Parts: sequence; C-alpha cells; structure tokens
Amino acid sequence: MSTKMYTYLCLLLAFAGMNAQDKNPLLADPTIFEYKGTYYLYGTKGDPEIKGEGFLVYTSTDLKNWKRPGGAANGFALKKGDAYGDKGFWAPQVFERNGKFYMAYTANEQIAIATADSPVGPFKNEGKPLASDVRQIDPFIFFDNGKVYMYHVRLDKGNRIFVAEMENDLSAIKPATLKECIHATEHWEDTEKVEWTVTEGPTVLKKDNLYYLIYSANDFRNKDYAVGYATSKTPYGPWEKGADSPFISTDILKYPGTGHGDVFYDKKGNMYYVFHTHFSETEVAPRKSAIVPISLKNGKLQIQKGKSMFWLVTN
Repeated sequence: MSTKMYTYLCLLLAFAGMNAQDKNPLLADPTIFEYKGTYYLYGTKGDPEIKGEGFLVYTSTDLKNWKRPGGAANGFALKKGDAYGDKGFWAPQVFERNGKFYMAYTANEQIAIATADSPVGPFKNEGKPLASDVRQIDPFIFFDNGKVYMYHVRLDKGNRIFVAEMENDLSAIKPATLKECIHATEHWEDTEKVEWTVTEGPTVLKKDNLYYLIYSANDFRNKDYAVGYATSKTPYGPWEKGADSPFISTDILKYPGTGHGDVFYDKKGNMYYVFHTHFSETEVAPRKSAIVPISLKNGKLQIQKGKSMFWLVTN
C-alpha cells in the first residue's frame, strides 16, 4: 500500500470515528435491556443536576446503530409528571418480572420504582420514593434464591454502596437487613485524595455460587473515573475487592472518565459492559455512551482479549 493511500485510509477512519461520536446518544449512567431481540438503551440525559425531564429510550437490533428516542411519552420512557421526581433523573435500571416492566431510578436524590406494560413506557408510579433516612441513589435490583435485594448508594460520609433485602412487591427495603458493602479504600478509587470519596453505580451478578459487585469509583468529573469489582460468597458480603481492579479505566481504554454502566448480554450470550466517558480529553459533559466486550473467567472480570471499546451511534 502506498504512503498516500495509507494516509487517506487513516483520515477516513478518523472522520468515521468523529462522525460516530457526533451521533452519540450522549447518555451517562447507561443501561441496556434486551427483550425479544431488541435492545433498549436508557440513561442520564443532559445536565440533570440543573433540570431533567425523565428518561429517553433508544432501540437497536445490532448494538451499534440506535434509533432516536422512541419512548411512549414523546420520546421518553419515563417523563416528569408521570412518576416521582422533578429533577436529577439519574441511573435507571430496567427489568421484566411476571409480564410487567420495572424501572428503578434516582430522582431528587432518592430512589423510586415505576412500572409499564412495555419497555418503551410510559413508566409510572404514584409519585413517591422508597422510604429512606438519608439521600440515596443508583439502585440495582437483584433476584437470588427467591429473594429480592437492592444494591444502592447511600450519601453518608461519602458515596458508599449498601445492600438491603426488599419486600417481595418491591415497595420498600427491610431496614433490619441494610448493610454496607464497600466504600473507597484503594488508591485507584480516590486518585485525588478527596474528603468525600465515591463508590457508585453498582451492578451485581452471580456465577458458580460467587457474587460479583461491579462498581465505579472517583468523582465522575475525574478523568480517573474507573470500574472495578469485588467478590463475595453471599449477597451481603464480606466483599473482597479484585486485586486486578480497575478493569475499565482511562489507562486501559485511552479515554477519560470511563465508568458507571451496567452488564448485559447479547442474543448469543456474549457479555458486555455499557458505560459513559467524558465528552473529550478536555470536556466532561455531555458524556458519551460506549460499550466494551468483557469476560468472566477464573473468578476475574476483564475486557475480552483482542476486543476494544466502541461508541453507540444514533440514526
């Protein structure tokens, strides 16, 4: 290949990458829910600290090309006014149970759960959050051995990840079961040595009777925002942090602010992590959505060998 042709191809790839990023859905704290061959993407949109209208939903059949918002409420799967909250709509999780679709989410720095008859919504509730004695965010509902658990972040002397068993109807947690899982103790979890440390965005999975708690650490505005994991033999812990954490980071992916996402599987059973990054090397917001193939082998989570991060692209 001539030098001129090589340069031309490199420029084409560069422009293609820029185009993909220009068409990114720009969702932070993303999650992907697969149902009957369609992938549904939800996340934190825009600047919810100032304002928020709810949660948009995008759909795809190939994980790379996403149709623009198709929620039942003017593009929104959950729209302000239909459910609890008037600001700060963050970090949704969507799942199906007994033919009904549920969305656990944060609004007004509290956790609420809404329901719908379709993954595109409209998700609604009675306008009340789950009872709590502190501010709490980032819910992840986990089902195991006939019980329901909620992993979440309590804002008390830092962002700390807790777990509690829930009532079977998901109406509340059982306060006597509330227990802290982890907080920031490792260098990679607090690279700026701040007073209010952050561990957040929990996802939990189970394999071979071992529980994996996947989480992000550092402030999301820190370029070192990254993803690690801890393991336990019970849903409550004690949790042992992975010595090879973080397994997703700016050092590994060469892009700043990598974190706060969710695990999902494609139609063939391949495992992925969807997450957000900073907008660029110099700007945090609006954050962009990306996916990386991951694997779980010999008790360790890692990016699949030979695979790399790819951006989500809207039509």
